[in-house]
Amino acid sequence: MNAKIKGYTLGAIAAATYGMNPLFALPLYSDGMDADSVLFFRYLFAIPILGIMIKARGRSFRLNRREILPLVALGLLVAASSLTLFLSYNYMDAGIASTILFVYPIMVALIMAMVFKEKITLQTAFCILLALAGIGMLYQGGDGATLSLAGTLFVLASALTYAIYIVGINQSSLKNVATLKVTFYILLFGVSLFLVRLDFGQAVTLPQKWYMWSNLIALAIFPTAISFLCTTSAIQYIGSTPTAILGALEPVTAVIIGVTVFGEALTPRILCGILMIIAAVTLIIAGGRITVHLVRFRKMFPRLPLKHHHKKE
Repeated sequence: MNAKIKGYTLGAIAAATYGMNPLFALPLYSDGMDADSVLFFRYLFAIPILGIMIKARGRSFRLNRREILPLVALGLLVAASSLTLFLSYNYMDAGIASTILFVYPIMVALIMAMVFKEKITLQTAFCILLALAGIGMLYQGGDGATLSLAGTLFVLASALTYAIYIVGINQSSLKNVATLKVTFYILLFGVSLFLVRLDFGQAVTLPQKWYMWSNLIALAIFPTAISFLCTTSAIQYIGSTPTAILGALEPVTAVIIGVTVFGEALTPRILCGILMIIAAVTLIIAGGRITVHLVRFRKMFPRLPLKHHHKKE
């Protein structure tokens, strides 16, 4: 298998495994768990997996003092983003939530324009309007019912906190810290949000059925460790722009799982809205102006730029 095929395959696996979030989370909700408890265990189980990866690569866990505060802040941002996304699953179909979440690269472009005075091109403006029109199509359901306002606000808050996190990590002192180490500490500090919200473990809900623990472990492995490893490898083979564009498979996977496994609706209107959002975000990423800020992120994991790779972009 040549390097390009390998890169595209790994990029597709990374996006598809991230899109598996609802597959493991929704049965846990049905089993009586709440979003905070699900995420608490997801982070808790992912931390040792990443710790083992760091040890296996012979990397150090040491941090400079000036790196601690940015890591705490970014860890809490990622945790807030995860929490608002998982809360939105209580109010709307997971496939639609995952699609609306996918507007985060557009939010990154807007933040870069407003805060760092980056110019908004005509293409960016068109993509923003296209994405908004797509969300409008999703908001008006096929049977005339509208999406839950609370669910929509939760998922938009998730996209916004994630966009702030992406911009923040690219502007902070963490730019040159090893990816695995940043990820490990972001999860470590992020888990504290759920710990506090769960009254330091007093309010945690556990799965009722023993086999549901496998869903919690799967959340730590598939949308977390595997997505992270495959994304990092994909960038080495094909670069950040194609890898970011392949991220469109995240909402596609979530929609397919939602429709086939959980019986979620897929009307022509919803399909049209999903395609409009994916097209808008793909155009934004392909434009290349903000790809440097997206630097291969999956929803929970920062990927830092590989220096030798900039030539290919």
